[in-house]
Amino acid sequence: MEAKEKYNLEFKAKVAKTFLKTVSAYANYNDGEIIFGIDDNGDLTGINAAKDESLRIENMINDSIAPVPDFGIEVREIDKKEIIILGVKKGKDTPYYYQGKTYKRSDTSTIEVDRFELRRLAIEGINIDYEERKAYSQNLRFSKLESQLKEKAGIKKINLDILKTLNLYNKDGYYNIAGELLADENDMGFSGIDIVKFGKGINKILYRETISHKSLLTQYDRAIEIFMQYYQYEEIEGYNRVRKELIPKEAFRESLANAIVHRVWDTNSYIQIAMYEDRIEINSPGGLPKGISEEEYLYGNISVLRNPIIAGVFYRLDIIEKFGTGIARINKEYSRSISKPGFDISENSIKIVLPVTEFDKLELSEDELLIYGLLKAETELSRGEMDSKSGFKKSKTLRIINSLVDKNIIQKLGKGAGTTYKLK
Repeated sequence: MEAKEKYNLEFKAKVAKTFLKTVSAYANYNDGEIIFGIDDNGDLTGINAAKDESLRIENMINDSIAPVPDFGIEVREIDKKEIIILGVKKGKDTPYYYQGKTYKRSDTSTIEVDRFELRRLAIEGINIDYEERKAYSQNLRFSKLESQLKEKAGIKKINLDILKTLNLYNKDGYYNIAGELLADENDMGFSGIDIVKFGKGINKILYRETISHKSLLTQYDRAIEIFMQYYQYEEIEGYNRVRKELIPKEAFRESLANAIVHRVWDTNSYIQIAMYEDRIEINSPGGLPKGISEEEYLYGNISVLRNPIIAGVFYRLDIIEKFGTGIARINKEYSRSISKPGFDISENSIKIVLPVTEFDKLELSEDELLIYGLLKAETELSRGEMDSKSGFKKSKTLRIINSLVDKNIIQKLGKGAGTTYKLK
């Protein structure tokens, strides 16, 4: 066989107790299969007395995994050798324990979960989001939220009924975690944003600020203020002052809102914003929510909300426009840019990279942007080389070159057959 192990597929040459850890992992997180009778290399070894071993597997699961997950066992013959296929379904009654511990898959390995992940599984098992849990403090004030509701929703004064409507105050008579995060102050450690502005290298820190124990709305506004300080400037054009951007403000705003709305809150980690001369990196704790793939996250308008209450408040305040469109809006801000945003998705975090786009201020056509990109990638090019790389005819390339020369973007070097062009 040429099959390879994956996060949802494990091979076992024989039946041993170690497979029970993987059963726990599948039941906790995702459907998966364990095939007995295939070794780690994917080679067929077979299982003797497969029917008897199937019964033993069933008894081992029933006796060792609590609660007992949904599983099925099938015996199949391949090349006159029998294998056992054990299929395990993702369960609703998480966490699923084996010998007092609970497990998850990490690539092709099975590892024990940490205490934060265990707590998250327990919350999931009682069908409640973390933000719905009772707040640590019940003495909360909402002046920041009130001022923004006045501006965006025409609400004159916040009261308990409004807080109930926003799902920040539970029907059982207490503020929830979402309410505490949106209150003026909170006692939740690591609920903030850590911002660092670097100089020429990571060893030179120009500014650092940790915004914590304050409303998510205050954190959001302050982070944007710091962004504007370093990535916006003014130029005099004629008699007017014109505001310019090194990085699109809307792209940063969307990335920041995305990090706040979709982050995992029950972990000891800040949202981290690293500001460099050529880019901004926004790192949000927690990977993708369950039920959404990386492809759907990057290219679809699908949104599986990890924090629906917080997202709902941000939506009412016009901080986010529509659930699930944040990535598309970030990409749109770079539609005329040669450099594009980057997205790095791992099991424990999502990082968005926003490059500096000084050339975005240039009013260039798509054809001009193509030639600009070619020259940005090379020290200098001849017209013929640009013809070849772009696929344009000579007359079109010359027209674009002349336009870019007139706009003072590229310069001409040499004469005659040896003429080349480069960026200024």
